Amino acid sequence: MMWQTSKHMRTTSHFRSAVLANVTLLFVVFLSALSVSSVTFGKSMPKETIHELEASQQWQQTLNDARGQTVYFYAWGGSKPVNDYLRWAAREIASRYKVRLRHVKVADISEAVSRLKAEDGSKSAVDLLWINGENFSYLKEQKLLLGKLPSAIPNTLLLATEQLSLDNDFGVPMDGYEIPWGVGQFNLIANQSLFSAKNLEKSSISPADILNAAKRKPGRISYPRPPEFHGTTFLKQLLVALTDNDPRLFSLATPEAQQQLLPVLWDYLDKLHPLIWQNGSAFPSSNTEQLALFSQQQLDLAVSFNPNQMAKEQSEKRIASSTQRLFFNDGAITNSHNLAIPKGAQSPAGAKVVIHFLLSELAQKHKVDGSWGDPAVITPLLDPASTLPAQQELHSSWQQVIEDTWQKKYGA
Repeated sequence: MMWQTSKHMRTTSHFRSAVLANVTLLFVVFLSALSVSSVTFGKSMPKETIHELEASQQWQQTLNDARGQTVYFYAWGGSKPVNDYLRWAAREIASRYKVRLRHVKVADISEAVSRLKAEDGSKSAVDLLWINGENFSYLKEQKLLLGKLPSAIPNTLLLATEQLSLDNDFGVPMDGYEIPWGVGQFNLIANQSLFSAKNLEKSSISPADILNAAKRKPGRISYPRPPEFHGTTFLKQLLVALTDNDPRLFSLATPEAQQQLLPVLWDYLDKLHPLIWQNGSAFPSSNTEQLALFSQQQLDLAVSFNPNQMAKEQSEKRIASSTQRLFFNDGAITNSHNLAIPKGAQSPAGAKVVIHFLLSELAQKHKVDGSWGDPAVITPLLDPASTLPAQQELHSSWQQVIEDTWQKKYGA
């Protein structure tokens, strides 16, 4: 997921002292000498500290158990840069740890969640999940995830929890059931002619700016069809702006709150849809398709959850150098995307080793610098200059409500 934090975000940084479990008495004394009563992830921890954890009996046993295991990693497969990155990671993990990583590509991680629901905690075909939001909330509530992950994986000490909000996932405490892997910030990629010079100067827009642009250039704007998460996030950004950042959006979506807050979004979309691509009768299936339409000059707007994507696309000459990156006036909805291990995983040790590697400086740097360009979540690689002002993510309960209502109103 490093960024500027809005007034609605709090950077809580303390993971529980469970990370000290099974570490030698000598290491406990070492930490005590540093006056650390509860281990804080994300501080500039000495590399010797991580080396101590890697040398511990607990981690050495994990490495021994993992050797020869195959880890089936269920993760979105809709992005070539992500797929390429995971192929690179698989080679590195096999070479370093003798663990085989198999990327099981899914169109939506809910496919894996449905499988875990059917397995109901028994032996699972899923060893590792790329997850966040309502899917995490459901699996945590159903007690289908392995817990105490921070205390079991040494490189979690590198997590930048003092600078980033990494303890909650769409308003739901992680509580050690998932580990941040990267961050996303919702942004718009636009042709220079779409918005006003004032918008381009400050790099931010409002719902009114989008509506005005659609009136001036009909058929040139769209967004991915919900429940594709880029499309849903576009709707959430609109809702935040149209309700003046109502605090009820960041807690459970009660029936009363829904009745009072959602109509303004549907009224806005009723005005916008007749002016957009296909007159709002069809939508891109994903942000990948929308970006392709943008690069083919069929659209003047694309959406992304990667603040570095525009620069990556420009560097590879897929889009014009004059293209602009913009965000909503209240800030870019920002969240982490995370890794979790099902309770019924057949290779849990191997999955922990995979997470450990993916949090390493080598793997995080390759993720940032390669074609994916996904921002890092570890302290040594934070780059505030590349990120956007942040807007808090809505509570996970709003997502299903927004998607279901959108489908009823516009999905036919």
